This record gives sequence, structure tokens and C-alpha cells, in this order.
Amino acid sequence: MSAPSAVVRTAPIAIAPKPPRFPPSRQTSIHLDPYPGLRNGIDSPDSNSPSGHSAAIPCESCVRQRRDCVMSDEEESCIACLVNGTECSLRESPPPRKRKLNGEADDGNSKRSSPGRSDNRRRRHQQLSYSSTTASSSLIEEMANFGGPTLLKRTLGLQSDRYSQYIGPTTDFEPSLINLSSFDPHDESLLTRGTLRRVSDNETFLMLPDYNTPGFEHVLDDVDEIERIVAPHSRQLIDLYFRVVHPGFPIIQKTVFFEKYERSYREFSPPLLAAIYILAINWWEHSEELASLPRPNVRELERLVRTTLADAMYRPKLSTIQAGLLLSQRPEGDQWAPTAQLVAIGQELGLHLDCSSWKIPPWEKGLRKRLAWSLYMQDKWGALVHGRPSHIFSSNWAVQALTQNDFPDVEWDESDVEERLEIERGRTLFIQMVQLSQILAEILETFYTLQATQAVVNAGPQGTQLVLSLAKPIQLKLKEWYGAIPAAIRMDSTFQSGGISSTGTSSPTTGGGTITARLSSIGYLHLAYFATEITLHRRIIRSIDGGVAVGATIDPYIQHICRSAAKARLISAMDFVNRLTPSHLRAFWYFASKTNFALIGTFGSLLWATSPGREEAEWYRRRLGEYRWTLSVSSKPGEGKGLTEFAMGMLDITTGLLKQLPEKPLLSRHGSAADIDAARRQSILALGGSTGGGFGGMGTGMGVGVGGSWSNLSGIVENSGNYGGDLPISAEASNMHSPRSPRGGGGSESSDEGMYGFSATAGMAGMAD
Repeated sequence: MSAPSAVVRTAPIAIAPKPPRFPPSRQTSIHLDPYPGLRNGIDSPDSNSPSGHSAAIPCESCVRQRRDCVMSDEEESCIACLVNGTECSLRESPPPRKRKLNGEADDGNSKRSSPGRSDNRRRRHQQLSYSSTTASSSLIEEMANFGGPTLLKRTLGLQSDRYSQYIGPTTDFEPSLINLSSFDPHDESLLTRGTLRRVSDNETFLMLPDYNTPGFEHVLDDVDEIERIVAPHSRQLIDLYFRVVHPGFPIIQKTVFFEKYERSYREFSPPLLAAIYILAINWWEHSEELASLPRPNVRELERLVRTTLADAMYRPKLSTIQAGLLLSQRPEGDQWAPTAQLVAIGQELGLHLDCSSWKIPPWEKGLRKRLAWSLYMQDKWGALVHGRPSHIFSSNWAVQALTQNDFPDVEWDESDVEERLEIERGRTLFIQMVQLSQILAEILETFYTLQATQAVVNAGPQGTQLVLSLAKPIQLKLKEWYGAIPAAIRMDSTFQSGGISSTGTSSPTTGGGTITARLSSIGYLHLAYFATEITLHRRIIRSIDGGVAVGATIDPYIQHICRSAAKARLISAMDFVNRLTPSHLRAFWYFASKTNFALIGTFGSLLWATSPGREEAEWYRRRLGEYRWTLSVSSKPGEGKGLTEFAMGMLDITTGLLKQLPEKPLLSRHGSAADIDAARRQSILALGGSTGGGFGGMGTGMGVGVGGSWSNLSGIVENSGNYGGDLPISAEASNMHSPRSPRGGGGSESSDEGMYGFSATAGMAGMAD
């Protein structure tokens, strides 16, 4: 075709290296905001702009985008393709190949070769490609303008056609040179390698196009196939997800999600949409509309989500983190290696940084902070349950603490008071779980790293005293954390309403057949608290037992008090599990919960194995037997099935190992108590104290002792019963060698009942029949 006559330009184009040519596969809106002159010439059919003239036959890209195709003066391609860096169909090129719906050229080799890949892709006809793609582009353009002209377009981690890479201080991009770049009013600078996006004076990202990444040509096929598997129940599953999972795990911007979903499911990342469906299907029977219908093919969804998530990691966005975190919450979804991948992707996206002052939409700042702390929790609790080193370190973590301002203003139907209370309760729960995870991280760093373990070994006979000195401040933090739990998420804050219905046993209030109750996820927070306490006390008991094994001299009263504190935690934890109700068991539980249930049994087994006498060992044996029965009740179908099966299996393993223990000596109960009391009096008198009071009052007048251990130990003991009220040591000592019924055998049980607000027959104990 002949070249058009030259026309004088009225507005110069910004100087930048010419972007590389890419295949015509990009089907998202062109970012012309930095070029207002070009936008006028392209978007207005009646434009008189002299910057070009309309082509007689528009190019394919402009047809798809429904734009006026304006020719460039100096190139045989239109201006839109020049700015966007795509091949223009008006240029001389080989004969066109058959095109797929998403705009990719099909040369016969684009079919994915992943194992198990479905071969029944739906064929797309040539005559439908233009209209379908035009509609899709229109949806993407609407998404970019949702809530304002540049809301999603100006996000950093949720753009529809680009992904971001954080430029760290040691990369080949020198920060001083980056600052010399010419940034446009949108803080972007076009380079041959990509587009620099400056979000603050100190942080810059490299923006790269999606279309040049592996698997991009399959995105629409994947999301269509995911939707086909769950059709026609997709909306019901999404409603289930936001009713059950989202309140206690708010990692999705609900309002933005529904705005996009109402337009088209194609606007979502395939792994995120599949992850939501997979999680929601766990509550299939709790929907009256779905309960009687066959479930979708979950295996096929899981196959698709594995493939699509692997592809999404080549173009990571916030939706990639969301999908990975949701998949980790599946009953069998937690694995350590994917957690490491998610942490790496989060660092790629800059989630470890403080985004408070970044030039991004305010709602994205809140979403980034929630995702960052969710990633932090996944890493710390994964390190606990898998016994692996954590990937996140405080020295490289700058995320600010969560506040209520980091959540959307309104995320509920304003006429539904219960929904508002449920979402507010979920946000509070999430914030408290983050705070508890920080305490857990301190415990792991203080006691369970290789260096920390070696330090105790190097301390020799003073190892127990070292452990106690390190444990006291952490125990105080745990006590303060528990004391500050808002009333709305304490265990006595259950509520009933016309929420999700589930099939169950008949109830006097309903007349039989169906129990209608609002599910409550607060159980996972309280179970996590016990797991944190147990992790701390496990280390103390281990240090004592290790010291005895190597012949170290350990004060018998210190040993007794530490074991008493540990026993109090075990009793409270077992009673907590016994008092869980169906509204708790059927709700969403954080991924670490199944292992946290198991840790209670593991802790009891440790105390059994290290018991000094036969009577005490027999007491723990009976309690563990009853704990297993409690776990078995929760495994009834529809009532947390699968949640406690792992704990039962681990309990069977550990108790089986305990049968190999040599028989313990039969100790005289009275003699043992007398020896301990005598040791206590001797220790106090040696330090100039009074023997008239209990040990709880002893800590106030004692700042010195053998290696400082008395002062440190008093902190442990005073706080050992903080979940159910302070535990009188005298009462616990009298019961230490006197096994009693598991329903009444410990000083903390009665006080726990008042704290919980449960009756003695509530929860799983009342479900035995």
C-alpha cells in the first residue's frame, strides 16, 4: 500500500526507545493516558487531529478493541499498534493463520503438553472470533474504569494485562540511575526491557506484559473449563465462600470481586476462581439449594488449578497469592514447598514492604497488607506444623500492623445487621490471629532454630535455667494477648440466626430434620492459642527431661512446678476441644488446625513419657484415651469430618510408641508431696523468703535465685493458668499424683467453664448420643 502524505505533528510523542514487536496476542485496553494527543486521534471517529488518518481497512487489533484505526505517518502500521508494541495486521506479513478467541495465532503447536491436560477443548469458529473478542475487550475496559477512570488500571498488582517485579537494591538496575529516568505523570517510564513504575521515592517496579508468558494463550480456555465444571452452580458456590470462608479469612476485596463477577467470570485468574470453588464445595451440603444435587468434579478442578497456578507464577499478581493461600486451606492442601513458592512470589510483588505511602489506590494498600500478613501466617504456622525453618525474617519485614482501616468500609448488606456483625467479628478474628502468629514466630526463633537449640546444649547443666529465662517474657506476651481478646470473639460469643442450614439430628426448637445455625470460625483462633502455649511448654519439659538424662542437678520443686504448669495447659486444651459445638466444627478452620489438634495429643504423650511415677503416667494415659474419644465424636459426617482424623491417627501412633516404655516406679503419693513441699520450703528459706504463702506470691519479692531461675519460673507459673483463671499451685500439687476423673481432675477445669460460658454438657460431650 502507498505511504500516506506527511502531515505536520501538533504534539510531539514522548521520546523513548521503540518497544519490541510482539505477536498480536494482547487483547486488553491500550494504556494511552500518557499520550492525550494520541487518545484523541484514536478514540474519536470525527477527530480532526492531524496526527494521522483513518485506514481504509482497519487492522485486526483496532477491530477487536472497537477503535478508529489511525495510520502513522512514518510507519506502515496504525498508531495504536505502535504505542502498544504489537504487530499491526496492515503491515506486510505472512498469510494469516487461524486465530483463536483470545487473539493468539494457532500454528498447530499451541496446545499445552502438560500431563493430564484435557483434550476436549471446545473449538472456536472463525466467524465468532471478532464479536466474542470485542465483547471481552469491552468487559476489560469496563473493569479498568470501575469506580473511576483509573482504579484498576492504576493498581500495581491487579492490572489485567501486566504484572510487576520489585526492583531490589542489589539488582542490575541501579537505584541512582532509575531516578534519572523520565517518568510521565503516571510515574511510569518506558524502557526496552519493560516499563518502570515508581510507587515511592525508594521503591520501583518493572511492569511487564502478560502475553509473553508461558500458558497465556490458554487463559480463556482454562477459565471457561473451570466454569463449565461447576455450572450451573457457580453463583451459589461463590455465595457459600463469602458466607463461610471470607469473614474469618478476608484476603479478597469482596466488592471488587462481585463487580467483576457480575460482568463476566472471564475477568478472573483461573486458579483464583477454581480455588474459591474448591473451598466452597466443602460446604456443599450446607446449602439448601445444593445439598440434594451431585457435586462437581473436584478432581478435575484440582487438576486445572495445579496447572493454571503454575502458569500464573510466570506472571504473578495479587490474585496468584490469593489462589495459593486459598488452596493451602483445603483439608489436604497444606504442603511446605508451595508455601516457599508463595513467599517468593510475595517478595516479587513487594508484599514484604511498607506500602503505606505508595502511589496506589488506598483499597489496594489495605488488600496488600492483608495478603502480606496472611503470607506471614502461612509461613509461620507452616514452619510449626512441618518442623521447618521459616522463610520470613523480621530483618526483611516492613509491613505495618493491621488496623480496621485496612478493610473495606462496607462489605455487607446494610439492612442485614447479623451479616455486618459477622464480618466485623471475622476482621477482629483475623487481626488477633496475626498478633498471635507474631508471638509464635518469636517462640520458633527463640527456641527452635538450630542456633537456639545448640545454645541450650552448650549451657549444659544450666540449660533449663536458660530456657526458663527466655520463656518468661514470651509467656507474659501470651497472657497479655489473651487478656486483650475482644469479647466478640471469645468462645462464649456464639450466635444463632437464619444463616446456613445443615442436615443434622432433630432439635426441640426446629421439630426435627434440619438445624439452622450461623457458623462461627472463632474456634481456629483459640485452638491456635493452645498450640502456641504447648509449643512453649514443650520446650521447657524437654529441657528438664534432657537435663535429667545427662545427670544435671535440677531442683525437684522447679521440675514439679514446670510439670504442673504444663499439666494445666493440657487440661484446658482438652476441655476446649470437648466444648466445641457443631456451629464451630462445621465452620472454616485455618489450615494448621488439624495439626494443632494433634499437638494436644502429642503434648500429653510427652508428659506421659516423662512422668516420674506410675500414678502420674496412668493419669495421662486415661486422659489421652478420653481425648481420642472426643476427637472421634467430631469426625461424624457433617460435623468437621476430617478435621480431627489426622489428630486421631497421630495419637494412635504416639500411644503405640509409649507402650514400649519401661514400667515406671510406683511412688508414694504422700511421700512425693512431702518431698516436694520440703524442697520448696528449703529453697525459699535459703533465699530469705517466707514459707507462709503460695508460690504465686513468691515471685513479687524475689529477683534473685539460682541462676535467676526462681524469678523466671514464677512468671511461667503465675501465667500458666491464664486461659481459665490463675491456677492455685497448692491445689495442683495435691492432685499431681492423684489421678482423678478426666471430667473433674485438674485445678483449672472449673474456672475454665466460667471463662468459656459453656455448660458441662455442651459441645461434643453432649453430642455423644
